[in-house]
Amino acid sequence: MTSTRERQRAAARARLEREMAERAAKARKRRQTQAIVGAVAALVLVVAGTVWLVTSLGGDDKKENTASTDGYAQCAYTQVPTEARSKQVKDVGVPPNQQEDTGTQTMTIDTNLGPITAKIKRDDVPCTAGSFTYLASKGFFDNTKCHRLVTEGIKVLQCGDPSATGKGWRDTDGTGGPGYGFAEENLPTDKRPPYPEGVIAMANSGQPGSTGSQFFIVYGDSQLDPNYTVLGTITEGMDVVKQVAAAGDDGAFAQQAGGGHPKKEIVINKLTMSEIQGG
Repeated sequence: MTSTRERQRAAARARLEREMAERAAKARKRRQTQAIVGAVAALVLVVAGTVWLVTSLGGDDKKENTASTDGYAQCAYTQVPTEARSKQVKDVGVPPNQQEDTGTQTMTIDTNLGPITAKIKRDDVPCTAGSFTYLASKGFFDNTKCHRLVTEGIKVLQCGDPSATGKGWRDTDGTGGPGYGFAEENLPTDKRPPYPEGVIAMANSGQPGSTGSQFFIVYGDSQLDPNYTVLGTITEGMDVVKQVAAAGDDGAFAQQAGGGHPKKEIVINKLTMSEIQGG
């Protein structure tokens, strides 16, 4: 028969075992909580560090080729050496290197078929907008013809070659431009399609930093590689472009870049850039 003292000892051992088990459970829970808090803290530090790194090193990819200070961008317009220029080059000097990078402008292309207008945001393309404004002030685009139309694969009407003038404009090889070039801006690397209908963008030779005066109007979604500066968005006159596209092209550039001269001539009587609004 079990004595009273033995029963008391057994009860004491049981209480001690329960207390130890409870303490162990609490310790485990405390360690788990500390581990979770530590992991969250580490994650916060990683995220904060990543944001700082991206902000410090990446910046705004729309302005990756410019340095912006106090509302102005420093643009590198690089002159083409005289000996390297073709006869299609029209030298009207070089724009100022310092360009405003806030506000918007309206581009107006007065053509023989009707006006085409586009909205341009300076914060997206300060250097390209500055170049266009400069060239327009020199009458660079006036009385030139849009020299290339592509209706298959991509849908674009290309203009801005100063050599596409007069009765012999169809003899142009499409290499005309100003006496300088500059870096691409506002590349649509994260857009699908990169060049949707209504976009106006800059042509180049395929080499980085070869943007000049030539531009193209996209009249149907186009899967071009995102290597061409998106200048702005057409706000009026897309019907004019589609009218030219409907007439087709002569296939003159089919063996090179595709397309040809538009069968329906479109002449830029005058191209102007408005004053900067909201800068």
